[in-house]
Amino acid sequence: MMLHDSELQRKTLEVLSRHHAVITDTHVVFKSGKHGNAYVNKDAIYPHTKDTSQLCWYLALKFANENVEVVIAPAVGGVILSQWVAFHLSQISGKEVLALYADKEGEDLFVIKRGYDKLIKGKRVLVIEDVVNTGKSVRLVVEAVRKTGGEVVHVGVLVNRGGVTAQDIGNVPDLFALADVKLDSYGAGTCPLCHDKVQVNTDVGKGREFLAGRQPA
Repeated sequence: MMLHDSELQRKTLEVLSRHHAVITDTHVVFKSGKHGNAYVNKDAIYPHTKDTSQLCWYLALKFANENVEVVIAPAVGGVILSQWVAFHLSQISGKEVLALYADKEGEDLFVIKRGYDKLIKGKRVLVIEDVVNTGKSVRLVVEAVRKTGGEVVHVGVLVNRGGVTAQDIGNVPDLFALADVKLDSYGAGTCPLCHDKVQVNTDVGKGREFLAGRQPA
């Protein structure tokens, strides 16, 4: 069963809407440090295994003919996606597709540990992520895969909300998003929400850490 990209986007947005995963009229701080007035809360999806599996099946369908041997994602949330996408690819292809993840070390490094590096070398690798804002985490995982001798054949994400391109994440062959959601973002120093003293959302994103960093020592 193949679905057109427009149909995949429609179905993905239906799932996001059903679980109120797109939060609007708020003041959120993203992982990148930028601020915005809306947020894609992928954590609202993960507790619902049927819908999580469905979204990952859509991604698997997109890459069903690419002879993917390994799926890898950045920890932590991406681990769930890696498992489901690899499972569905295995079911579709009739051969085992491995599900791995990369560990974050510091702010600018992902490493492939736990013996996973031996499972990647010489393999065709699909990198998976949930939401990309700047693409930094995906780019670092792409770099880690290449350092271990894996071939990054594609990158697939649930939502591209930052207009990220294949060039932004290491000139990969292709970047595919189930849904493109354009949301405004601002530098912390030029944020109009901060200027208007709109309360920072501490339930999602990095708002709690942002406010803690502004507290006097």
